[in-house]
Amino acid sequence: MYRSSLLALFFCAISIVSASQTATAAGGENPPPLKEWTFLTYLNGNNDLDRFGTTNMNQMEEIGSTADINVVVQWASLARNETLRILVQKDSDSRKVTSPVVQNLGGVDMGDWRSLVDFIEWGVRTYPAKKYFINVWNHGSGWHLKKVGNIGSPRISPSDISHDERTGNKITTEELGRAMNEASRNIGRKIDLYASDACLMGMAEIASEMVDSVRFFGGSEETEPGSGWPYAEFLAEWAAKPKADGGEVGAMLTRTYVQSYSGGSNGNENVTFSIFDLEQLPSLEQSMQSLAARLGTLGSADRKTVIRASEKALNFTLADYVDLADFLKYLGTSGIKSMDPASINSVRAALSRVVIANQATGRYKPAGGLSFWFPATISRYNSYEKRYRDLRFNAETNWGDALELLLSP
Repeated sequence: MYRSSLLALFFCAISIVSASQTATAAGGENPPPLKEWTFLTYLNGNNDLDRFGTTNMNQMEEIGSTADINVVVQWASLARNETLRILVQKDSDSRKVTSPVVQNLGGVDMGDWRSLVDFIEWGVRTYPAKKYFINVWNHGSGWHLKKVGNIGSPRISPSDISHDERTGNKITTEELGRAMNEASRNIGRKIDLYASDACLMGMAEIASEMVDSVRFFGGSEETEPGSGWPYAEFLAEWAAKPKADGGEVGAMLTRTYVQSYSGGSNGNENVTFSIFDLEQLPSLEQSMQSLAARLGTLGSADRKTVIRASEKALNFTLADYVDLADFLKYLGTSGIKSMDPASINSVRAALSRVVIANQATGRYKPAGGLSFWFPATISRYNSYEKRYRDLRFNAETNWGDALELLLSP
């Protein structure tokens, strides 16, 4: 009788352990062991990029999650009309996504920043790690809405980032910063790396919204081709160095992305990508504040010279997004006698500390890695002035004041 009771207790204990392991594998209450990294991709295919989402998922499956890295995706598809949470596993089928679905959420508004926060909180809880990389995958248009030409009249494209065609919503620059702040609080420290697999997001105005919540920030100054990041190549390099910090992982992404469009797996395209150390961004903002104050003292003729320097500098698909390093080059050689070279050199030195990885191809080779807003006309400035005034970057630099003075008749 005593032996039978012991056996019953033994088998009961085995059953409990087995049930616990099953719950763990399904993403239940007991999370898997702590890994080095969890890579969380918020893949919004609820728009015309949907087919590229399937391509990128298959690329991720060429490597899959490893003993050190969780590769986790919230994948919304317009064609399937559902949103899946997936732990990406290695497979050899390049045409079909075979990784297990951990959760099927049905329809999710991927243009709602709170959906992004919910995904990150779930990913951190379910797949804990020492370090986290958050990637928002979709259309992007930098810090503001973009005006797109239409027959007869312009229209507003409803996207800062993560446009959801089903709902018409998008995540604004301000909301993206709010989402990272919420995620950082949930993790209990700064996010190790944030980057956007999206167009035009390598901007000072966007990075500034994340200074308090993100350590390293990545993005493209220019538009990205539809194929986006080369996930297989990037994950292969990362898997070989899983103990790398956020800056090192960002450098791997920069290198593999640009190489893929330099005659590599994605052919030949004009692309840029860079990584910022956000701990260095406040010093850049401080030097930009000094530069803004200096520009505000210039006379009418010199102000026009500054505007010409911005027009000569490298810009991108949205012409009011200007490469800061190239602008400083033209400003420094503009011949403005009352312009203190020290104020330009201070910004240049601070910028060199912020941009820790930067590569570009083709016509964008002069790109210094970080763009900022410099509209060419007062009407363009006025159309965005109210919103710009509320951005953290403007609060720290008074750049809006400088623009208004420079552009006013």
